[in-house]
Amino acid sequence: MTALMVFAAAILVASIVPGPDFAIVTRNAMLGGRGSGMWTALGVAGGCVVWVVATAVGLSTLLAASVVAFTFVKVAGAIYLIYLGARSIHAAFKDRSKPVAEAEPTRRVTHWEAFRSGLLCNLLNPKALVFFTALIPQFISGGAPWAYVGELAFVAAAVNGLWFLALANLVGLLRRFLTRPNVRAWINGVTGGILVALGLRVAAN
Repeated sequence: MTALMVFAAAILVASIVPGPDFAIVTRNAMLGGRGSGMWTALGVAGGCVVWVVATAVGLSTLLAASVVAFTFVKVAGAIYLIYLGARSIHAAFKDRSKPVAEAEPTRRVTHWEAFRSGLLCNLLNPKALVFFTALIPQFISGGAPWAYVGELAFVAAAVNGLWFLALANLVGLLRRFLTRPNVRAWINGVTGGILVALGLRVAAN
């Protein structure tokens, strides 16, 4: 129980630190409402489950040890973040160029799109690869039972998911204000710039 509590604390700290997951949950909650933000949060939490299991079977360790595989994850993640950021910046310019009365309505984000974007954002983040590769071996020794691996995966998903579900609900509550054309353009521009900057930083490191 003590080990699980320490593990949960480590996951919470890593989740709270703003990064790509934070940006994508905020973006989707603003665009599609609280529901889309919550599905994005579930996608991010699903990514944590994949990382825990992958680390337990040694896949993430192999990825981290392989220059080619690690570079592929890094480049794919950078491209995905830059793509999302460019879309947000483009939407910001469209909002700014139109009068309030002519501003386009907020595009609906389907649950699947939201979940997929959260999952991919987490899985294509090389920092998540490094984080879980360094963290999981501290709690799993050779031959650890799968029941314990399942407990770690559940804790990671629960802690990460609850944090981002709370964020999605907060953004959802403020959505009426956040989706005003001028405010939406500003937020799209800021989140887009953050995503592009994160993508470039991932590519450069």
